[in-house]
Amino acid sequence: MTDLHYDTRGSGPFLLVIPGGAGDPTALDPMADVLAEHFTVVTYDPLGLAHGHLGLPVADQRVEDWSEGARRVLDAVLPEGESAYVFGTSAGSVPALDLLTRHPERLRHVIAHEPPCVGLLPDGARQQAAFREVCDVYRAEGPAAAAARMTAVLEERVPEDSAPVGQPLSREEELTNPMALMLAHVLRPFTSYMPKAEPPHVRLTLAAGTDSRGQLLYRNAQILADTLHGDFVELPGGHIGTVQHPVAFAEGLVKTLLTVTAPGVSPTP
Repeated sequence: MTDLHYDTRGSGPFLLVIPGGAGDPTALDPMADVLAEHFTVVTYDPLGLAHGHLGLPVADQRVEDWSEGARRVLDAVLPEGESAYVFGTSAGSVPALDLLTRHPERLRHVIAHEPPCVGLLPDGARQQAAFREVCDVYRAEGPAAAAARMTAVLEERVPEDSAPVGQPLSREEELTNPMALMLAHVLRPFTSYMPKAEPPHVRLTLAAGTDSRGQLLYRNAQILADTLHGDFVELPGGHIGTVQHPVAFAEGLVKTLLTVTAPGVSPTP
């Protein structure tokens, strides 16, 4: 059983935060500091990248392993009989959805922000193939070219001919680059994950950024909200609104988490 890596700050109801990318929580600190004014914020670090493991070998990741790790974190921090709020963003929202399926008894409300698991879209197979192409571009041309291709996928447009072309990273370079780790070991399995379309036992909210309107993951969040019987809400910024607008994003998140609504009614921060 692997070691658990997480940080805790604040007081109040427990809120588990699952970062995106390769799970490095460092960039979420400004948002987490605001959230800690209302919650006991537990920031999960699935690969231990912020806890001394950056540079160590990484294998292809499984959504179920991140979900199981999140469950173990909850077991470690939650008092007997209590449940937690959960917020996952980008890749981190995929294990949040899996956690909802596997361990609803530990949860109060799950917010999944722009999950990239696109298989339930009407054109899901094509979109999953597009993400696989991003991974192939990374292996052939390096992270800059892959990032340009992924931006085109998210914006649902044809990649530009002028996209940067680079060289693949060495294994040593890859292991010290969280973005590269995501492209190498997280993106393919997490975009291939298929959420289970069954009524949740706890409240579920799908979220997308206001700046993401008209883009793939905004559309996906809306479809998932309908398919998974959840609410839909907009939050500030785009796909990385947690980093772009940490204070406003945290304030919208607090309002969404703590607003009680009737089933099927989406709160608006």
